[in-house]
Amino acid sequence: GLLELSGELFAVADLIGDDAQLRMALSDAGQPAQTRVGLATTLFAGKVSPVAVEVLGDIVSQRWSNPEDLVDATEELAAQAAFISAEQAGDLDAVEGQLFTFERAVAGSADLQMALTDPSVGTAQKAGLIGSLLTGQADPATIEVLRYAMSHLRGRRVDTVMDGLIDIAGEQRNRSVAEVRVARPLEEDQAARLAAVLTRLHGREVRLNVAVDPDVVGGISVRIGSEVVDATVATRIEQARRAMVG
Repeated sequence: GLLELSGELFAVADLIGDDAQLRMALSDAGQPAQTRVGLATTLFAGKVSPVAVEVLGDIVSQRWSNPEDLVDATEELAAQAAFISAEQAGDLDAVEGQLFTFERAVAGSADLQMALTDPSVGTAQKAGLIGSLLTGQADPATIEVLRYAMSHLRGRRVDTVMDGLIDIAGEQRNRSVAEVRVARPLEEDQAARLAAVLTRLHGREVRLNVAVDPDVVGGISVRIGSEVVDATVATRIEQARRAMVG
């Protein structure tokens, strides 16, 4: 039932995120943890599964520096539940690949970016758009996570949210995910050597998501989380142009 748990936690995060008064009450450090847990139990018992109520109780019993962190934590646990479900089904690699593919698709479509970031488009419409795009094309865990995440950007960039999801998925296997941009596809042995070097440098397994981008011209760009190593020809040309202008 982990995928169902994921959906329930996303629904709770949606409710808490929309209700400032409830958000404050559930994260109020001035109230005993037992009081906050009792409030959460009273509000959600019978509306979501007992497991979801228990998880939510664990969340609200913690001390949060601000109410928004409570929402972030609930969303992250919801995503983790979906990814654990995929891992147990042997589909986590596919899910990670689908997340990366979707991120690249959004980056390459101005219309899709506009639809997902337009504040005049409601969350239900955005979630419906994701469902229509991915149903039958992606794993249920991928659809569950993206339907919520893309309809609840809350002012964040799409690529920032996507990178966070990919990191959470990677954490399920204690590994990092590297986004690699190249002008031409890597040979199998090249990819294996690059993965081995990055694994050695980071002290944990690194999985490659390779994007072929003709704008790179040559060379390679590697990004793991906030760390970027850009050794592309396009970047060197731009650096040289700026130096000449300066």
